[in-house]
Amino acid sequence: QVHLVESGGGLVHPGGSLTLSCVASGSAFLITTTGWYRQAPAKQRELVAALNSTGGTNYADSVKGRFTISRDSTKSTLYLEMNSLKPADTAVYSCYAEGVDYSASYHGKDFRSWGQGTQVTVAS
Repeated sequence: QVHLVESGGGLVHPGGSLTLSCVASGSAFLITTTGWYRQAPAKQRELVAALNSTGGTNYADSVKGRFTISRDSTKSTLYLEMNSLKPADTAVYSCYAEGVDYSASYHGKDFRSWGQGTQVTVAS
């Protein structure tokens, strides 16, 4: 299994910045697509940013120009740099990853894993 653990959430004032991190762990795996979703109270979960294996990115219109997704493959870590934060960005942010699990238990099967989520609150 591939496990994802997020960190970096918290309370920030409007206009402030936060960087979220998501660390992937497992015995042997290859991540092909990864990204961040968020879900605000009483709202549907939405894709915030995605990153594919060739470095291509995709952002929600609401965060373009403010958020940047990046990945450090050597550390199996995904980042979401969030700038010019707005109260509308308040949500639980979760990372996900898709790829292939080469561990002895999964023998090259595809996987899709989610982190537990981290709260981001933007308020005065």
